[in-house]
Amino acid sequence: MSAPPQTGEQKPLYITTPIYYVNGLPHVGSALTTVACDVLTRYHKFKGEAVYFLTGTDENATKVQDAAEKAGVSTQQFVDELAVAFRECWDSLHIGYDDFIRTTEPRHTHAVQVFFERLIERGHVYLDTYEGWYSVSDETFFRDTDVENGIAKETGKPVVRVTEENYFFRLSAFGDRLLEHIEQNPDWLLPEFRKNEVVAFIKEGLRDISISRPNRGWGIPFSSDPTKIIYVWVDALINYLAATGWPDSPGWDKLWPADLHFMGKEIFVRFHATLWPAMLMALDLPLPTQIYAHGWWTIGGSKGGKTGPALPHPTRLTQFLIERTGMTEEIAVDAQRYLLCREMNFGPDTEFSVENLLRRYNNDLANDLGNLLNRTIGMMTKYYDSVTPEGGLDAEVGEVARVAVLQYEASLKEFRFNIALEAAGTIVARANKFIDEKAPWSLSKAANNGDSAAATELALTMRTCLEVVRISALLVLPFMPRAAQELYSQLGLSEKFKSETFEATEWGGLVSGAKVGPARPVFPRIQELTVDEETLLKLGSSYTGNSASLTENDPTTLNSTKTNSTPKENLMETITNTTPTTQPAEVQSEMPPGTLLPPPISAQEEETLINIDEFMKVQLKVGEVLAAERIPNADKLLRLTIDLGEPEARTILAGIAEYYVPEDLVGKKVTVVANLQPRKMRGIMSQGMLLAADVDGKASLLLPDQNTPIGSRVR
Repeated sequence: MSAPPQTGEQKPLYITTPIYYVNGLPHVGSALTTVACDVLTRYHKFKGEAVYFLTGTDENATKVQDAAEKAGVSTQQFVDELAVAFRECWDSLHIGYDDFIRTTEPRHTHAVQVFFERLIERGHVYLDTYEGWYSVSDETFFRDTDVENGIAKETGKPVVRVTEENYFFRLSAFGDRLLEHIEQNPDWLLPEFRKNEVVAFIKEGLRDISISRPNRGWGIPFSSDPTKIIYVWVDALINYLAATGWPDSPGWDKLWPADLHFMGKEIFVRFHATLWPAMLMALDLPLPTQIYAHGWWTIGGSKGGKTGPALPHPTRLTQFLIERTGMTEEIAVDAQRYLLCREMNFGPDTEFSVENLLRRYNNDLANDLGNLLNRTIGMMTKYYDSVTPEGGLDAEVGEVARVAVLQYEASLKEFRFNIALEAAGTIVARANKFIDEKAPWSLSKAANNGDSAAATELALTMRTCLEVVRISALLVLPFMPRAAQELYSQLGLSEKFKSETFEATEWGGLVSGAKVGPARPVFPRIQELTVDEETLLKLGSSYTGNSASLTENDPTTLNSTKTNSTPKENLMETITNTTPTTQPAEVQSEMPPGTLLPPPISAQEEETLINIDEFMKVQLKVGEVLAAERIPNADKLLRLTIDLGEPEARTILAGIAEYYVPEDLVGKKVTVVANLQPRKMRGIMSQGMLLAADVDGKASLLLPDQNTPIGSRVR
């Protein structure tokens, strides 16, 4: 790990993940956040910027104490083992963090206690009694208006009435200041639609928030009142400040404020975008520069993770990719990093599917990038004895590359990782098409027959393809560092790779005379794309059964033999099932009392309204009809072949045969729902849906302007 910068050193970009709650093992949800921050770290370092990357674990929750008691081990031992599990998982994913902070560390405890001593000194904290409804399952307090017949309207979970004497933070005093800061700093909270959620939340009226709970022997006590501990939701936020060395290190302000807090949406509105900045304002400390919240992985529309449908453990997913492809472990890890960032929409929620990951792998990595590398190296071996020739580069492909690099940079600036990778893929797709257009096999034959123009064109063609592979390697480097190195190695540029910077993505940097190859498949194609239910179960982060591919050395299983502890099976059972089955006599909350919840909507509104996350799940793209034909014995259906700018055209069945002549549709641009689950009709798999208006019972296709590029997203 790296030390924070010292006095006199230049402030680095300070990037943070949330600290992860140790009530379960990591999964691809927490991995997504961590990989994204690692990508940003590598990207900025690649551009020559100093970066400090923080991650860690949140360990002071009462629920963790309950789980440890159930397992029959000390709470410290319990969190120690889970902290190791997180660190080992991140290390296996090539996460290059500079610091891993734990909220049980003395540096964090000290910073939290000093922080609240100063809040008390400034009059921002007072003692009062809270009475309200509490749900054990949700770990949340609810207002009277949010509860009906003992049930929380929002979640459907039972609630109980509790009364507690707590310390309160005067959050209500900071609403206007928060709104003013949001208005004056339009890029402070991202994405835009989540910023709007924060504004609406604050305008509802902030209430003072409880920051304490009775001391049961776990957590950080108030220095002035050891009978109470500081709420875990509140103490956890201070980790970002504690990691800088605040309040004692003379160079803490060389790291603070954080340049980016990056997290999932569930802890954005109330905590990171409202409570945390208000706490900092109370002590006149600088606010983070940007706070970004991405959506969830969902499965069947429900949040995947520890409490919802199971998401895969990253290490198990890596092993699964190795089994399906035969690739090396390091490349399989990189492939997983790529797939998580490419599949997630980042703003809205995204439906998670292992089969979708496999299809994406084949389309992007095996069929496109891997295929381009294999074709290029193979032809170089055949035509040039594996030595990069002298010659020119194709200007049109170079322009595609130039635009792609600009789009890549702009997308990463907006934390749109999937769009950045999509931009990088446009160069690869163009190069594969370029090979087909130039037909180097024909050029080689002509050159061998003495055609000097063909020889010149062949050299240009091969150099252009090599240059595309080179630039593509640099663009995927933050996402796939080991794979990028392998691509450069096959180009004969291993030594050059060590000193490359982002400036090398400029078109024209190819080195003549390099010895390319030998050809080694980096991304072998997956032949079997289906995944059965048993395999999905075994991939899950909560799976504790036996599997041929999950050995006793599986890092996803807690190794309790490191300390004198209960058997690992018991700890695993505890970790994956920590929700109490009965209400405790003295109910404790992980969500501070007084936290405002969104007002419930009526049943009628529920039926007619969708939220922005639901809408943003739908991917609408512009496609071009390549072929259209009627289906025998199906009067209403047409079978369409549609180009969406993907490696392979899609087959889509549309119920428009009564209204359109097939031949008239060929060449038309259409609007396609591109991420609809494939459906078999009449024995044919339909891979999407066309958008059409209903005009007096007749279908009228929504046709984009013919100049709209194929594959364009409809927003």
